[in-house]
Amino acid sequence: MRILITNDDGIIAPGLTALYEIASKVAGKDGEVWTVAPAFEQSGVGHCISYARPAMLVSHGKRRFAVEGTPADCVLAGMFDVMDGMPDLVLSGVNKGNNSGENTLYSGTIGAAMEAALQGVKAIALSQYFGPGNAKLDDPFETARKEAPDLIVKLLEHGGWDDADYRLFYNVNFPPVAAKDAKGPKVVTQGFRHDVTFGVTPQLSPTGRRYLWVHGGAQHTPTLDGSDVHANLNGYTSVTPMRADLTDHALLQQLRDKIG
Repeated sequence: MRILITNDDGIIAPGLTALYEIASKVAGKDGEVWTVAPAFEQSGVGHCISYARPAMLVSHGKRRFAVEGTPADCVLAGMFDVMDGMPDLVLSGVNKGNNSGENTLYSGTIGAAMEAALQGVKAIALSQYFGPGNAKLDDPFETARKEAPDLIVKLLEHGGWDDADYRLFYNVNFPPVAAKDAKGPKVVTQGFRHDVTFGVTPQLSPTGRRYLWVHGGAQHTPTLDGSDVHANLNGYTSVTPMRADLTDHALLQQLRDKIG
């Protein structure tokens, strides 16, 4: 198996090292793991691509490259320049922090998996929730390292992959606990943290210029039972199938009846 890995935390991120180990186990001794990751952190860029400017590509060794661009750029670079053919699977992560709930909509980790799916390639985004149970561990990614290889294999075998116009991809979030306390995977919906939004804090520079710092809300606000954040905060790895189709299908017929 040929696997392309990327992230949004950058080429030197420890979560990418964890993902390389995970991908190597999944690929097997006769497989290949290719790394194409952002040269610098690209958290929060979503599915952005560098459409209006070029993205420099730099080799960091055998099958390892950095792109001065977004995670989606990295997927495109890997598929259409770096690799000699399409990968069998794209893995994005392991993100330092959760991409559950509304974070999903901002995440460059998710954006990379979405781009792979749009290119017709199986893709899984992997993120490690941080909290008091794992943030100070010697290896805060230990739950992801332990659970991811087997879970990825199960998703490859039973994930319901199809050839729809908007291909399926998966969002996986490992809980903020030590590996010994993790309860395994749970298939859930994307949740919504109520009263938790992004905002800005203004600050004046020494020269009097005004700058805005973007910040998020509390990450341990639970969501409804059966959704991702709720599962994560209760020690489960959330597994959520997703597509890039943003249509509200449930509303279509009602609108047709009213406005034609």
